[in-house]
Amino acid sequence: MNLSLKPATAEGETLVDLATTPLRELNGALHKLTPDTNQTLWKIAHPAGRHAIAAGLDVPVTIEIDGPVGYYCAGMNKQARVIVHGNAGVGVGENMMSGLIHVKGDASQAAGATAHGGLLIIDGNASARCGISMKGIDIVVKGSVGHMSAFMAQAGTLTVLGDAGEALGDSLYEAKLFVRGSVASLGADCIEKEMREEHKALLAEKLKSAGLLGEVDIAEFRRYGSARTLYHFHVDNVSSY
Repeated sequence: MNLSLKPATAEGETLVDLATTPLRELNGALHKLTPDTNQTLWKIAHPAGRHAIAAGLDVPVTIEIDGPVGYYCAGMNKQARVIVHGNAGVGVGENMMSGLIHVKGDASQAAGATAHGGLLIIDGNASARCGISMKGIDIVVKGSVGHMSAFMAQAGTLTVLGDAGEALGDSLYEAKLFVRGSVASLGADCIEKEMREEHKALLAEKLKSAGLLGEVDIAEFRRYGSARTLYHFHVDNVSSY
């Protein structure tokens, strides 16, 4: 594979310039990595909003992307640490299983959609449907999230330091939602719940994993969860479906 690589500046470091290297070749090289690879740090230059950068990884390596990315960056991620020094398009971290994705800008719609595990950190705002159908991922958004966030969220946590848009947690299952700012409205079957000590401990754990413990006051957050009235169809609830 003829990747256009620049000389590494440190042992284990690989530099790839997407202005000269086709994205397909980059992803192909990443997919060929084995768990014992010595190419543990990849730095990607000039992403220019290309789609599906670093998608489908299954090795414990670090990918640093210097600029904005398009759709589905780091989708299906397992084990890898992916750091985006810019904004991310639709579906960043979609269906990720483990590892870390850190967007040091804003994220478009459906960030962390259907994801089963791992940690997604967004330094800026996330657009609509953040965490839609999440199945175990932990998402920390330092800004605000758009409408229908955590729609049909099944497991995991969504922590928002800013505000939440309309219909937060619509048709929610057992994911736990923590919001420090205002909530425009709650979706069907989503209610505010008591913040007990175990929930404060859980929130502290998620803030610590995102490097935020001690920077924000846990007492400022409110917890939202499922009222559990839509688990099974009942004619009395038909207007809520």
